Amino acid sequence: MIKILANDGIEADGKMLLEEAEYIVDTNKVAQEDLPKVLPQYDVIIVRSATKVRKDLIDACPNLKVIARGGVGMDNIDVDYARSKGIAVINTPAASTRSVAELSMAHIYALSRHIHHSKQEMSAEGSDFKSLKSFYSKGTELAGKTLGIIGFGRIGQEVAKLAMGSNMRILPYDPFVEETVLNFNIFGNDKLTLALKIHTVEKDYLLRNSDFITLHLPFSDGKPIIGAEEIAKMKDGVILINSARGGAIDETALLDGLNSGKVYGAGLDVFDNEPSPKKEILQHPMVSVTPHIGGSTKEAQSKIGIELADSIITFFESRS
Repeated sequence: MIKILANDGIEADGKMLLEEAEYIVDTNKVAQEDLPKVLPQYDVIIVRSATKVRKDLIDACPNLKVIARGGVGMDNIDVDYARSKGIAVINTPAASTRSVAELSMAHIYALSRHIHHSKQEMSAEGSDFKSLKSFYSKGTELAGKTLGIIGFGRIGQEVAKLAMGSNMRILPYDPFVEETVLNFNIFGNDKLTLALKIHTVEKDYLLRNSDFITLHLPFSDGKPIIGAEEIAKMKDGVILINSARGGAIDETALLDGLNSGKVYGAGLDVFDNEPSPKKEILQHPMVSVTPHIGGSTKEAQSKIGIELADSIITFFESRS
């Protein structure tokens, strides 16, 4: 009997599929420090970003056959070591694509029209409606603006589609992609599509010519993708968006850019020091923030659960 520990949870649709396959699914949360004692009795562990599956835990679990990550990034798992031990490591790269892309655009819209802090100011005691209206009337439209997209995989391409729907010009950069084809569904009809070939640009060109820059590229060497050197090359008044990974933007350099006016605003869903981001970042008036919810919509969570269940079932069926 296959036993699965969904330590960071799994949506009902995915759990139902696994149970229909006659697998035992346990959704009781086990504290990280207790996993070496509990996990050896399971064949599979399902995690999100909270639970870490490192070498010491892997070594303590000789029965472990699958590590499943609900989401895209797997930086909380020692992937290469697990695979060297014959353990399958799977994730769900497609399930949260639309959700992350829409949140990125939400931050762009919020910063363009100062929506991110208008409620707080309007509801503050003694607020002056006329003065606030004067300030908030200085927003900008997206049509005709240039969006630089660093990382042109699934999410970057989905952001491009949404931005083009707002009549934005896009400048995509990706070290592994020279050109790709974007497929647009017309009126939500999968059978009625428009295909558009897109060529990527050099990173330096993107930095110098973008009004907005959004990050959708993982980094693995510990060096931020955007630091002081990159910010210095950007247009004055650029707006930066990060819904990829905390640390992809050097937060010290970002604060310096915001305070000097070089960077007009920033939309952040991910941070250094999660779950305790810097107060200077959270409280800055020109930073729009969300608590790492890029892939956390009802629709995405359902798709993640189903994709995980399908992958786990396929793995074990292929071995029987």
